[in-house]
Amino acid sequence: MAVGSWSHRLVRPFVRPLARTAVTPNQLTCLRAITGVLACLCFAWGSRDGQVWGGVIWLLSALLDRADGELARIANRSSPAGHRYDYAVDMSLNASMFAAVGVGLRHSSLGLWAILLGLVCCVCLFLCLYWSEEIENTLEPGAVVLGGGGGFDPDDLFYLIGPLACAGLLRFVLLAGSIVLVPAAAVIGAWFWRARREVRFNRRRRVNGQTRNV
Repeated sequence: MAVGSWSHRLVRPFVRPLARTAVTPNQLTCLRAITGVLACLCFAWGSRDGQVWGGVIWLLSALLDRADGELARIANRSSPAGHRYDYAVDMSLNASMFAAVGVGLRHSSLGLWAILLGLVCCVCLFLCLYWSEEIENTLEPGAVVLGGGGGFDPDDLFYLIGPLACAGLLRFVLLAGSIVLVPAAAVIGAWFWRARREVRFNRRRRVNGQTRNV
């Protein structure tokens, strides 16, 4: 049995009893989506209470993100459609979180720059996740773009959003995201462009080879 990351181990005892019920992974993904949207709305509200509630709800949503995948594995209910749904929800919520935080910090010392930074982080993270998925599943099967280590996955960093929001430190999340995500998007984008160009080149070479053989 795969051990998984520390976050997978954390939710596993709570998920295992659900394997004997009618609860499905997609239902947990729906709960993940609902709680994630609620958290983003709280962040965008911008008040101190909104940040605290947003942090608590976001942490719950992040745990549900692990729970749906664990239930799919434990109950042997994995499916390509379920994976695509889970991936689309995760990608949309994680990217939207930055936009929501930026809107919520519009009255902070960052001013309207917060909205711009939030949108930049949102777009860059979305592109990072989308390009990574394309590279790993379509362009270079077997490649690992965003790998983890030591029992942690890269997206485990999103668990920190909850405590930081409760501590009133979301502006540092926005600034750190801007510093990290912009160059990350550039690097992964270059990898995506190179991999796609190589696939097209190999495809043309095969076509030309077949034409010469004919």
